[in-house]
Amino acid sequence: MTNFNGNLESQEHIFSSNRAFKYADAIFETIKVVNGTILFWEDHYFRLMSSMRIVRMEIPMEFTMEFLEEEILKLIEADDLLKATTRIRMTVFRDALGLYTPEHNAVSYFIEVAKLNSSEYVHIADQYIVDLFKDHYVAPQLLSTLKTTNRVLNVVAGIFAKENDLDNCLLLNSNKQVVEAINGNIFLVKGKTIKTPPLEDGCIKGVLRKQIIELVSKLDGYTIEEASVSPFELQKADELFVTNVIQGIKSITKYRKKNFESDTASRLVTLLNEYIA
Repeated sequence: MTNFNGNLESQEHIFSSNRAFKYADAIFETIKVVNGTILFWEDHYFRLMSSMRIVRMEIPMEFTMEFLEEEILKLIEADDLLKATTRIRMTVFRDALGLYTPEHNAVSYFIEVAKLNSSEYVHIADQYIVDLFKDHYVAPQLLSTLKTTNRVLNVVAGIFAKENDLDNCLLLNSNKQVVEAINGNIFLVKGKTIKTPPLEDGCIKGVLRKQIIELVSKLDGYTIEEASVSPFELQKADELFVTNVIQGIKSITKYRKKNFESDTASRLVTLLNEYIA
């Protein structure tokens, strides 16, 4: 079942006039909900509102935190998943006729739900091999930091990873700096310094990225640095890990000939679970 503009329906909607389908004129949030509690809801909501403003969508008056929360929970309850852990994807698209230029900036929204297995974030130190994806590059600009439906680069990178027996790929921007993974933000650990690319380099403004930056202050002796990451730094790091709100923190075990530890990532997972408990 889905929630389309407040109506619970059993079929998906793809119209010939849907600008999300025709021009990727849409933004989305991927959200984890545990037993009816939306994790990091305030951060998701304000990122959504900020993204809508940046792409010049009209924000409906009813789009309050309370209204959208109710719409999400209404769908979860209809699918009898209030006592479960779920993955929500909320897509907001410009609902207007026109070619590249829309006739107006009004929006519609579409909410989907899927059940997840685990409520807590779990650090699994299994093999996770990555490499660089260098066929196409992320633009170091504001639009790249938004979760828009224009993710062709990520799709092609995912196919490249599959074809080369990789678990993930690291994306580069046009300045040849490491920006992020296909499905999350990237962090490097060297000694007591944890480093992640800055938004100015074009990485997604991840909700869990924000939480990790805040949690690092609780790790005794550790410091966080938001700075450009050269590909040469990857093999010098003690640890590499990827973050997103669904999987939490995923340690990279191997990049090319370098094998990595995962102690810091494991400690951060513990802190993260304590934070959301």
